[in-house]
Amino acid sequence: MPRGWIAILIALALAAGASAQPRKKKLLAIGEVKGYQHDSVTHALATIERLGHESGLFDTYIRTDSELITKQKLGNNAKNLDFFDAVLFYTTGELDMNAQQKKDLLAFVHDDGKGFIGVHSAIDTFYKWPEYGEMVGGYFNDHPWGVFDGPVIVEDPDFPGMQAVPREFVLKDEMYQVRNFSRARSHVIARLDAAKLDLSNSKVSAEHRADKDFPIIWASMYGKGRVYYNTLGHREETWDRKDVQTMYLEAIQWAMGVGRAILPAAGFSRH
Repeated sequence: MPRGWIAILIALALAAGASAQPRKKKLLAIGEVKGYQHDSVTHALATIERLGHESGLFDTYIRTDSELITKQKLGNNAKNLDFFDAVLFYTTGELDMNAQQKKDLLAFVHDDGKGFIGVHSAIDTFYKWPEYGEMVGGYFNDHPWGVFDGPVIVEDPDFPGMQAVPREFVLKDEMYQVRNFSRARSHVIARLDAAKLDLSNSKVSAEHRADKDFPIIWASMYGKGRVYYNTLGHREETWDRKDVQTMYLEAIQWAMGVGRAILPAAGFSRH
C-alpha cells in the first residue's frame, strides 16, 4: 500500500479515537456579590477550577457577573447556558439577572436536566425570587454560632464525596440555619448535631429550637436536573481541607449527571 494511503488511514484512526473520547464537562462558576462580601470566594472558585483541571473531569469558567446565564445567543465568543453542564453559585444578594435569565436558569436545570451547585451563601441570594429558593432548597436564616467548631452528623455516608469524612466529625466554619426548608423536597446528606449546640442562643429561631433540625448539606432532583447545596466554605482555610475538596469535587460530578439520582419528591414542580 502506498505510503500516502497509510498516512491517511493513520490520520483517520487517530481522528476516530479522538472523537470516541467523551466530551469533558463544563462548569460555569459564578462569584457575583450584591450583599455580604466573602473574602473566600476567590480562593473557593480557584480551588474548584484546580480540582476540575487536575482530575480531568471538567473545565471551569469563572465569572463575577451573570451575563452567561441565558439561553439567548451571545456575541464576542461568549458562551451561553447551552454550553454548560452545571452552574455553581457562590453568591449573595439580588444578582443582576432579568426575568428571561431567571426563566432560562430554571429551565436549564428543570427541563434540560443540567446541574446546580450552591456554595455557602448561595442561599443568601435572590430572596425576592421565590422560585430560586424552591430550586436551591431554602434560604439563609442567620448563623447563630458564627465561626465555630461545628459538630456534624452525616446522614447519607454513601452520597458522593461523603466517604472522605467519618459519620460524625467536627469542622471549624460558619454554618447556616435555614428557613423554608423541607425534608420532603430535599435529601439531607449532613446536619449539625443539635445535642451539641447551644440552643439557648438568641439567634436560634423558635422553629429550629423546637424541631432541632439543622441541615447543612443536601441534594434534590429539580425536574430532570440535580441540585446540591453545601453550607461549608465561609473560611479560606476550609477550602484547603482535602475532605472538603473531595466533597465538592464529587458533588459537582453528581450534579453533572454522574452516579445515582435521587428520586424527586411528590408534588415538586417548577412554577
